[in-house]
Formats: sequence, C-alpha cells, structure tokens
Amino acid sequence: MELGHLIAFNLALLAAIASPGPSLLFLTRTSMAQGRRAGVAAAAGLAVVAALWTLAALLGLDAIFALFPWAYLLLKSVGAAYLLWIAYTMWRDARQPITASAAPTGRRLFLQGMLINLGNPKSVLFAAAVLVVIFPADLAAGDKALIFLNHLAVELTVQPLLAVLLSTAPVRARYLAAKPVLDRVAAAVLGALGLRLLLQR
Repeated sequence: MELGHLIAFNLALLAAIASPGPSLLFLTRTSMAQGRRAGVAAAAGLAVVAALWTLAALLGLDAIFALFPWAYLLLKSVGAAYLLWIAYTMWRDARQPITASAAPTGRRLFLQGMLINLGNPKSVLFAAAVLVVIFPADLAAGDKALIFLNHLAVELTVQPLLAVLLSTAPVRARYLAAKPVLDRVAAAVLGALGLRLLLQR
C-alpha cells in the first residue's frame, strides 16, 4: 500500500461525508438546533460507526451479507424503522421550542449518531466497493489497521468541524426563526430516506 492509495481513499471519504443523506441531515439539524456541543457529540457517534463500517468491510462483512441475505435485510429494516421514527418525532415536535431541559444529553446524541449510521448497512457495501477500487488486493493486517485508523481520524476531524460551522450564531439564529418549517422539511426527507432504505433491494 502506498501514500497515494490513502490520499485517494481520503478524497472519497470527504465526498461521502459531504453527500446528502441521513447522517449529514442529522448532524446539520442537531448542530443548528442544539448548538456546538450537541453537534460535536452527534458527529463523534456518526464518525465512530462510519469508520467501523470500513473495518467491517476490510474484515469481509460484505461477503457475510452475500452469504446470509437475511442478515442484511434485518439490519436494513431495523435501520429504516429507526429513520422513520426519527422523522416522526421531528415532525411531531416541529412547533415545540427548544429548551435546555428538553435537549438530549451529549451521551444520548452520541448514541443517536451511532444508531443513524448503524442503521445503514449499505455503508459496508459502499466501503467494500471503494476499498476494492483504491487499494491493492491481499492487504496485510497492518495495512487494514492503518486504513481503519486513518478513516477514524478523518471522520473525527471533519464531522466535528462541520458541527462547529453549522452551530455558529448566525446559522442557529436563522434556523430557530424558521424551525417549524425546517424541521418538517428535514422530517420529510428523513422519512423518504427511511422508506427508500426499507423498499430498496
């Protein structure tokens, strides 16, 4: 494995982090609604599981999904149900003001971030495809560990940075002024993503 392989992998990671999807939407909404600390906690949860999906791909979980399609279907269905639940609660509470007492703790937001990314088993298939395209075959155990740690480092740098940028005072003020509309738009998008995940083969 060469440095060029890691650079190409990191560029693919940055594109994946910036692409629209449940994790980016969750991070955006959490950061704007609840501020920097909440956003960073959610970002850390998203980051850890994203890196774990790459580790799972390196260890061959995609092959297990191919051998046992029911395992993939089960994980996908649970993930879709969780996204639909998040969408429902976001829609239901769109008109509720945000109060310090009602805001989830950092630990809970970290867990929610983990669950958002755990609920998308397609991530391991994406990771497997990216790994096959970028890296040479028959990677050594040390190379696999380096790829995983590199992914974790990129995620733990970029995701919290996004949270900090999204939680700045001007961005938060604009969000809070339009919270009912923005929350319902976010809920509709999350619901659509959950249904798509549920119905896709």
